[in-house]
Amino acid sequence: MEWLGLQLFAGLPSTGQIILDCRHNPYLVLLAFAVACAACFATLDMAERQSHCEDRLARRQWRILGACCLAGGIWAMHFISMLAFQAPLEIHYDVPLTGLSLLIALLAAWLAMDSLDRGEMRLHHYLRTALFIGLGIGLMHYTGMAALQTTARQYYQGELLLASLAIAVATSLVALLLAGHFRQGGGTLNLMMKCGASLLMAGGIIFTHFTGMAAMTLVIPSETALRLTSGDNSLQLALTIAFITLLISGSSISAALADKKLQSKEHDLRRVNVLLSQLDQARASLQQAAHYDALTNLVNRRGFNQVFAERLAEQAGSQGMLAVMFLDIDHFKRINDSLGHAAGDELLKVIAGHIKAATRGLDLVARFGGDEFCIVTTLNSRDEARHLAQRIMQRMKEPIDLGGRRMVMTTSIGISIYPDDGTSAEELLKHADLALYQSKGCGRNSLNFFNSGLKTRATLELQLEEELRVALFEERGLRVHYQPIFDLRSGRVAKLEALVRWEHPQHGLLGPDRFIGIAEANGLITELDLWVLRRACEDLARLNRLGHGGLKVTVNCSALTLGREELATEVEMALFQAGLSPLQLELEVTENALMGDIQHTISLLKRIRAQGVALSIDDFGTGYSSLAYLKRLPLDVLKVDRSFVQDVPASQKDREIVQAIIIMAHTLHLKVVTEGVETQEQREFLAAHGCDYLQGYLLSRPVPFAELRAVLQRLDRQACELSPCADTALPGSPDLFADNPGYHASASIARRGH
Repeated sequence: MEWLGLQLFAGLPSTGQIILDCRHNPYLVLLAFAVACAACFATLDMAERQSHCEDRLARRQWRILGACCLAGGIWAMHFISMLAFQAPLEIHYDVPLTGLSLLIALLAAWLAMDSLDRGEMRLHHYLRTALFIGLGIGLMHYTGMAALQTTARQYYQGELLLASLAIAVATSLVALLLAGHFRQGGGTLNLMMKCGASLLMAGGIIFTHFTGMAAMTLVIPSETALRLTSGDNSLQLALTIAFITLLISGSSISAALADKKLQSKEHDLRRVNVLLSQLDQARASLQQAAHYDALTNLVNRRGFNQVFAERLAEQAGSQGMLAVMFLDIDHFKRINDSLGHAAGDELLKVIAGHIKAATRGLDLVARFGGDEFCIVTTLNSRDEARHLAQRIMQRMKEPIDLGGRRMVMTTSIGISIYPDDGTSAEELLKHADLALYQSKGCGRNSLNFFNSGLKTRATLELQLEEELRVALFEERGLRVHYQPIFDLRSGRVAKLEALVRWEHPQHGLLGPDRFIGIAEANGLITELDLWVLRRACEDLARLNRLGHGGLKVTVNCSALTLGREELATEVEMALFQAGLSPLQLELEVTENALMGDIQHTISLLKRIRAQGVALSIDDFGTGYSSLAYLKRLPLDVLKVDRSFVQDVPASQKDREIVQAIIIMAHTLHLKVVTEGVETQEQREFLAAHGCDYLQGYLLSRPVPFAELRAVLQRLDRQACELSPCADTALPGSPDLFADNPGYHASASIARRGH
């Protein structure tokens, strides 16, 4: 087989002269190997740059440069190796064939770089590409060999020729696999492995070339004369080609290194930009969290303060008006207590939607926490604020489906107006809060505007709170007054109710209605209850020593005090310190105080009653009356509220109610005390229907301890004078209290207890 003058797969001729004295210059061979190594390293760098580049044009440029490096390296290695070939012949090179061999190398290198640009290379892709590249390298080699012009003919041994092609294909496959691996790497280890891979690839290419050279045999035909070489410039030519090739490879490597650094900086800059973007998002999220309520997505207190300050500044320049509205959901705590906090959160979302729907787009709506909302709106008159508040209240009354129930909520609203009620944010909010407090005090589900009277009252309450704290802990000004409770069967005073009073240095004697609410709101009520308990026990012990040993003292107990686990111990300690028998103490609790944690209340009352202390329920009929609870409570006495007695016996309904209460109480084995008895007719009616005890102005007003002994002596003296009829207590009995100056006192009196 003859191809371009090459005898491929042909046997040696029978005639002719075989050139045996063929060898290679070892220095040029090493130079060829160095050129191949540099070209392979540059090609791996180009492949890496190509894979890391995102711009399509830049990727193409790196592909072209990589193909040139690989083709130039392979071709230069082949040509320098050919120059290293030494034979006793005159050797020339055919320029067109030499150029063709370079073109073939370029095509093979382009195919290699193009295959490395695939997003995903599978094994069959590598094998097919390696086959084409290997055949291209072999074609380049044998085309270059055909460019070798001598008087001898080239004969090739078939086995070694095929072996050279196989080595070229295998080298191409290894080169592709290594290039695919190193194009995604980085770092010192990767660089060292890349150098090793370059040596391996260059060795494979050199091995391919010299296997092909080993397959060649030069034969001078018998009719051709042997012409020896006249001169040798192979060294200079090899050095020139090596220099040019190394210069191209080095420039390419330098360009790749510079691009890598530039891309690294761009990558770092991109990372910085990403981090800055993430910081902006985080800052926006923090601002959202800092200025907006996570549950309702309304502005929170911090965001409200910022926007409200801006609104005030705008209104100050335009001389406009603003309304500040405080909203509080009525009885919202019941929802959390009964349905749970999750249901309460859902309710708050719905309520927030109702408020937003009732307001205008420019209105500022905020949630301050819990069930408190605040609205700021511009207006031209106070009526606009009233209409907006009424619209919100009406919207709030729409039924809400919650936990399988249809709820109807109401709201209390307090309103302050800028600039009439204040010019600063703090002042307007404080005044709106005072107006809200007024709305809640008026029975809720109402709205109120701020007025100067509210501020005066708030200032007074604050002053009273401070002074009450001092009076309680320093025991200055607080007094205990006692009101006798009359036993209708014995005709004598059986009990004394202890009622707290406050001798204020400026306001005089204050009844409990002036300061009990303040004590309850500020956590002083428990200390006040215990102070009254201790003082009442001490005073009764003193009366015992003065000869009034058959009396009991009744002490009121608030809901907060009743919720204390330590109450039983505190009662026992007060009795012990006073030296008083538990049988002489009776605790009074209201219906509302009993309706909290009923199981805990029953357990606590049983512990107290086990000590011997009697228990009574006060103001019966005015709270959340429940016979189911009443029959479970360990009670001894039931006190009928004055509101049922004041129209007796004139009112038939009140007469029937009082009769029913007395019968029910006796059925439950409870004694009955009727409060507010002020007339003889009331006394006669109650005695006729089985009431056990009377309490009221008909007997005596509450008096301080200093006056109590005189009152008791007077009442005892009157009882002794009427003793023949005292036990019967018939309606026609003489008037035991005719000398009492409080006999005809008005029913409109201050609260007698707390």
